[in-house]
Amino acid sequence: MERERRALRRAGQEESVRQAAEGDEPSVRLVVQSLPERLRDPVLLYYFADLPVREVAARLGRAEGTVKSDLHTARELLRATLGGFHDRIR
Repeated sequence: MERERRALRRAGQEESVRQAAEGDEPSVRLVVQSLPERLRDPVLLYYFADLPVREVAARLGRAEGTVKSDLHTARELLRATLGGFHDRIR
């Protein structure tokens, strides 16, 4: 529970999630925070709180397969957002 609280606190702190200046690379934290809650929660618990998929599923009341699918969808959105930036600067 404490790892989960710390991860959610870190992700929610305004100063740690600063708006990237125009033309600057967007921060991963900013992009993660912009995800819909349905995708953001599994990402925070899995990647930031370092919980296994089974525990993420239990805490969110979802099936493990659903959590895996949500993580996949979130990674694709992050890749598209962050990858789109890198494509623009090349």
